[in-house]
Amino acid sequence: MVLRFGTDGVRGVANTELTPSFALDLGRAAARVLRVTDMVVGRDTRRSGPMLQAAFASGLASEGVTVHLLGVVPTPTVAHLAARKGFAGAVISASHNPFADNGIKLFAAGGTKLADEVEAEIESAMATLSTPTNTGADVGQIIDAAEMTSQYLDHVIAAVTPGGLRGLSVVLDTGHGASSGLAGAIYRAAGADTEVIFDEPDGVNINAGCGATHPEDLRRIVVDRGAMLGLAFDGDADRLIAVDHTGSIVDGDHVMAILALDMLARGVLHHDTVVVTVMTNLGFRLAMTDAGIKVVETAVGDRYVLQALDEGGYSLGGEQSGHVIFRDLASTGDGMLTGLMLADVVARSGQSLADLADMAMTRLPQVLLNYRMVERDPLLLDRLRPDVEAAEAELGDRGRILVRASGTEPLIRVMVEAFDADVAKRCAVGLIAKIETFDRQTNAGISR
Repeated sequence: MVLRFGTDGVRGVANTELTPSFALDLGRAAARVLRVTDMVVGRDTRRSGPMLQAAFASGLASEGVTVHLLGVVPTPTVAHLAARKGFAGAVISASHNPFADNGIKLFAAGGTKLADEVEAEIESAMATLSTPTNTGADVGQIIDAAEMTSQYLDHVIAAVTPGGLRGLSVVLDTGHGASSGLAGAIYRAAGADTEVIFDEPDGVNINAGCGATHPEDLRRIVVDRGAMLGLAFDGDADRLIAVDHTGSIVDGDHVMAILALDMLARGVLHHDTVVVTVMTNLGFRLAMTDAGIKVVETAVGDRYVLQALDEGGYSLGGEQSGHVIFRDLASTGDGMLTGLMLADVVARSGQSLADLADMAMTRLPQVLLNYRMVERDPLLLDRLRPDVEAAEAELGDRGRILVRASGTEPLIRVMVEAFDADVAKRCAVGLIAKIETFDRQTNAGISR
């Protein structure tokens, strides 16, 4: 299997799909295409991280790049330092995936994710690599740069008034991931009464029943402790899921709605506009329209959100999954920064997160089903189009359907929204049945 770039870098099972030799070649190709002299490299807590980092860094160094190793840090730390230093960046992480997977995501000089055409150029370069020519002093150095991380901490803490979270009780679930060693320090510095859970990574427990994809224990602990809110980060801490004092989930759509309304009131929501992806709930769009906020829509992936933010000069954008970008402060989704800004709204408003979420928007019933493909069929979505159009005609303007291929896994994702939950479920199940019929010969299963 030849790995290719997806919506968030390259991912695969470590040591079988994403091998050290692949990482080495990717480092060499990235160095040649990006033409940089320095790169900051971080990783999450997976056991395979040091192995792949060593190979990737060796590839960079063989092409003359100086590699600044940050150690275990969140993805937004790498992006911030790349922007601050003018370096390129890379993160060895598979985000919310199981620990056996790993990935490599790249940032251009300035901390932004690579454009599709640049990734395609790197893939082409990997296929035609020649022998390195650097020798002697022209070979790049690999150096320990963990001390740079403090610059990111200072930057994030400065986003809110010093001590502004004083009196706010917060539980943080770091998912045994990249934020394990940093999150507590950030929120305590901001004044919050902070408890951190799932912050003891052992190389194999990242995302295991915890973090942004499994907030069940966080919900219980928030209620048991009487905390005002809980915040869960994924493996590389570039996204956030929140929990209110009742233990209810506050997803990325509600978080963005709360933040957008607050920024509008404070006059810092540039052009009174927020950028979202096609996955954002219809209820969000209706709420923003009622508030006089314009909504710009992009494809799934925070790099597309960033592109729209930069093209329009907007200040806030994000995804339902919890990737939120404050463009005046960051160049990528940042779960810890987002949680800090959300907690700041709670502290300033004097209202509970539950009340803020209820006032911000009403979520329409949404059904999301996944169909796992044994082999990708590039014609599947075209074959399905008549069925999708028929379902859309049934829903009219009171619902929405989105069918897309996952950019990180061999999945077809079917999302249906409607004012009636039973109608949404019926449409989604019907489309999944059609997909299964088209793909029956592969005997692929449905993952829900």
